[in-house]
Amino acid sequence: MRVAVIDAESCKPKRCNYECISVCPVNKSRKGVAIEADTKLRTKPVIYEDVCIGCGICVKACPFDAVSIVNLPEELDEEAVHRYGVNGFKLFRLPIPKQGQVVGVIGKNGAGKTTAIRILAGELMPNLGRVGEKVETDDVIRHFRGSELQTFLQRLYDKRLRVAHKVQYIDLVPRYLKGTVGQLLAKADERGVARELAQEVGLDKVWDRDVSHLSGGELQKLVVVATLSKQADVYIFDEPSSYLDIRERVRVSRLIRSQVKSSNYVLVVEHDLAMLDYLSDYVHILYGEPGVYGIVSQPYGVRVGINAFLDGYLPSENMRIRSTPINFSKALEVQKGEGSYKYLQWDSARVALGDFALEVEPGHINGGEVIAIVGPNAIGKTTFIRFLAGEIKGEGSAPYSYRELKVSYKPQYIGPEYFPEGVTVSQYLASINPEAVTSGSWLFIELTEKLGLPKLFDRDVRELSGGEMQKVAIAAALSREADLYLLDEPSAHLDVEERLAVGKIVRRLTETRKAAAFVAEHDIMMIAMVADKAMVFQGEPGVRGVASSPRALRDAMNLLLSSLGVTMRREQESGRPRINKEGSYLDRLQKARGTYFE
Repeated sequence: MRVAVIDAESCKPKRCNYECISVCPVNKSRKGVAIEADTKLRTKPVIYEDVCIGCGICVKACPFDAVSIVNLPEELDEEAVHRYGVNGFKLFRLPIPKQGQVVGVIGKNGAGKTTAIRILAGELMPNLGRVGEKVETDDVIRHFRGSELQTFLQRLYDKRLRVAHKVQYIDLVPRYLKGTVGQLLAKADERGVARELAQEVGLDKVWDRDVSHLSGGELQKLVVVATLSKQADVYIFDEPSSYLDIRERVRVSRLIRSQVKSSNYVLVVEHDLAMLDYLSDYVHILYGEPGVYGIVSQPYGVRVGINAFLDGYLPSENMRIRSTPINFSKALEVQKGEGSYKYLQWDSARVALGDFALEVEPGHINGGEVIAIVGPNAIGKTTFIRFLAGEIKGEGSAPYSYRELKVSYKPQYIGPEYFPEGVTVSQYLASINPEAVTSGSWLFIELTEKLGLPKLFDRDVRELSGGEMQKVAIAAALSREADLYLLDEPSAHLDVEERLAVGKIVRRLTETRKAAAFVAEHDIMMIAMVADKAMVFQGEPGVRGVASSPRALRDAMNLLLSSLGVTMRREQESGRPRINKEGSYLDRLQKARGTYFE
């Protein structure tokens, strides 16, 4: 079976000579037409998959990298669920909801997670890959006959299942909903639990605040509580951890799990593996080629599934989805000693911004060292990074460098104004480091390519989406030849694979260049992967913060997790950190020993 996809945004027929058509060997042989277009009207080409021989010549010839052709097993065609038009993305299989259980979904951005969830929510009628044909609900039910999905979809289409769906892009909420937190939750509250749930996650403190004045984290909690307040049979949460700090991620995860009843179906799409592990009973892995095709794996137990994902090999499918496994042991176990190449030192300082004040304890960072910055939102983490970057001044001595340091800084929020006018992604990255856009270089392979940026090369950098801009900014910051890297929430908008790629290259840069890095981050898994030490920020959010001196990662995480009442342990096989289920034997044992992070 052949899947040919033409990226609608990348394809630019008015700026090319239809190289894809002219180089096609089928077209040249005149024995058929595998790809064609109305060249006079400059329409986008169409590839006929039943005629195409899959040689890939057109893929290489396209000047805008708009064409993708993959060959898949013929038997997989029978499992096609949905396709977005001719030469559009194709999804195979669906996650299987289970009553009384939380089913997690992980995978790359663009692999079909949101498509699958929309189908299970009843928001999108699957066409079973039959583009241009009318597909009825009976056709879909017959397609899944004999499986758990048959029963689920039958009840869904018969209106016997009510669905509450927490959407991915919560930043759009203020555009469509007006009123205060209390007013909006009162409208959503079909179970009479909204006030109680709001207190569980601290929303009662902003009960009378207008939705237009909420932070990203507050919006996320609002939408989660509103979803759980619905009288539904199916609860779906698409990326419930985004915009939340570690403390809030744990609180929201606890809240979701506490509301799972034996009759409910709960599905969670999440990129934070530690949170997904904590939330889920089963997981499905979506793999494939982003924007081209996606395949939903069989269900796995949460430990086995996440370990298989990290290993890059799915045993039940006999499928390798990544060339190399991801291992966390080194990052967790190796602590750098006090080297002789101290880079940056700071004394006690006080930094005031309006009504907020940050007290900074003394510390330093060595070359070849990564220090994570952890703590709640609005506690001064970004303020500290800006203090180190020289953007703001504090009371007391400024940070002292032992030699002139080249600094590369990636701010927390990235908008169009961050980039110069009138440049493409490739031009912008090339101006920083040509290797970032040079095919075959280690920087291109390990960073640019893994962030999916080559497909954006010809796009104006100011016209990208927020998530795309974030990835370009990360690539730019890490491409710079620098002594000190300051990265504020680099995992934001990235999928699991992209986060791990960024973590890997941060480690490589600091080790090979003897550079140093500060990483402000909420993803526990990423922290465990990249950090040698950590600084814990505590205090009263929005009022006062205290930045601790850097300390060993284990000690810092123990301090942070003890304040949350959460314990973590390392998975023996992969070395990854896992949150213990609350009240489990290991949870009780570690709390009794006072070792919240082992």
